[in-house]
Amino acid sequence: MPLFQRFRENWLRPALFFGNNPLSLAGGAITTASGVTMVIYWMVEIFGHAFDNPYLGIIFFLLLPGVFIGGLALIPIGIIIRRKRLQKEGAIPTAYPQIDLNDRIFRHGLDIVLVATIVNLLLVAVATYRGAAYMDSPQFCGQSCHVMHPEYTAYKISAHSHVACVDCHIGSGAQSYFEAKVNGTKQLVEVSLHPIAHLAPKLIPDYPTPIPSPVTSLRPAREICEACHTPTRFDGDKLLVKSEFADDETNSETQTVFILHLGGVDSLSHLTGIHGVHLGHIEYVSTDETRTTIPWVQRRNADGTDTVYSTANPAAAPPKGERRVMDCIDCHNRAAHTFVTAEEGINRAMAGGAISPDLPFVHKKGLELLNGTYTGEDDANAKIPAQLTAFYQANYPAVLASKPQLVKQAGEELATLYNQNVFPWMKVTWGTHPNHIGHMDYPGCFRCHDGSHAAKNGTSITQDCSACHNLLAVEEAKPKVLADLGIQ
Repeated sequence: MPLFQRFRENWLRPALFFGNNPLSLAGGAITTASGVTMVIYWMVEIFGHAFDNPYLGIIFFLLLPGVFIGGLALIPIGIIIRRKRLQKEGAIPTAYPQIDLNDRIFRHGLDIVLVATIVNLLLVAVATYRGAAYMDSPQFCGQSCHVMHPEYTAYKISAHSHVACVDCHIGSGAQSYFEAKVNGTKQLVEVSLHPIAHLAPKLIPDYPTPIPSPVTSLRPAREICEACHTPTRFDGDKLLVKSEFADDETNSETQTVFILHLGGVDSLSHLTGIHGVHLGHIEYVSTDETRTTIPWVQRRNADGTDTVYSTANPAAAPPKGERRVMDCIDCHNRAAHTFVTAEEGINRAMAGGAISPDLPFVHKKGLELLNGTYTGEDDANAKIPAQLTAFYQANYPAVLASKPQLVKQAGEELATLYNQNVFPWMKVTWGTHPNHIGHMDYPGCFRCHDGSHAAKNGTSITQDCSACHNLLAVEEAKPKVLADLGIQ
């Protein structure tokens, strides 16, 4: 073989493997840059520097791995294109390059390709794992999608703030995971098309405002809730103290004290109390999306028979609507995403000392400010404290002069309460999402226990208060029972 031809083939072989064409070289550059950037970011995280910006996670855990794989794909594409062009020009034979492990140049090229492949596979594997883990994080669910801001805000201050979103919203197994990601992709499309959705509402998908409640795609909730709240851990009875403040100048405080019969497991392993009465053997039909209107209830009795209670004719067929077996979220429907009423929010803040009851008319003025109209979070943060300060400046200048810190703290807490419960751009305001626990602010228990659900034999669903709780004091100032119990 002439020396020039041999040199040409030896030069072409590594060129075919490693690029020597613009497309492959660009792919190599993209892969190298994205790979190095990902590794640096991962190392920074490993050594303890956390980033709060959720979009960094999208970039480094989702987008950059895609760019990395895309760059890898460009390398063989460029090689194939170059190989076909050289074959067409007659520069190399059709069967080129031939696999010859005795060829030193071929072996060296193969070694390089093998090492690079191992490194790339490791990077892709780590990136895939980190990407999947990031998509399962509360930060991704709540912060990267601004639509979920109301739900995420409520989640952060809930009793379940330490529980990852996916622990409740995604079931176990590949099917549940796949369904959740398909649904997430649908939501991504809705958010992306939102700016133009108004142009063709019937053709272009858009996300709902507010986010619908309840979530209908959850499995039977007992599969989720009882993973932690097993029946053996239910409380038997629970003492509750509810404080309320009046709209007078001194913000007169009264308290309601009651014992709630939550239930538990008795000596015969029977579930008793509120949980025992309701779980597993009650079916109902709701005729509205929030499950607030329940005209039909069926109870499975201990002897295996069924008793139907209805607001109409108990002997008639069940009304049209959603029929379901009652489980945890039929009452605990806002377990991790509770929005309180303005009245409940300010009462809790005053009982806990975040808003001082020593400020005259703070309850009345606070409620007025909470029910005001604001364009958003920044507007509320600016106007609510300023208006509260202006109120005391105009009516109680001595109070403002002697207790400026309490006035400032009260204004900031009122703004916080507003921003935790009202989101105008998502059409979430006070009372948008009813909470079915209790019966003071929303129908709750009275959806069924209203005295109008009757059976064929003339009985009705009980309205006996003592079936669920015993009232020890009702709206009393400094109830004696608290003093007897040693509770201030």
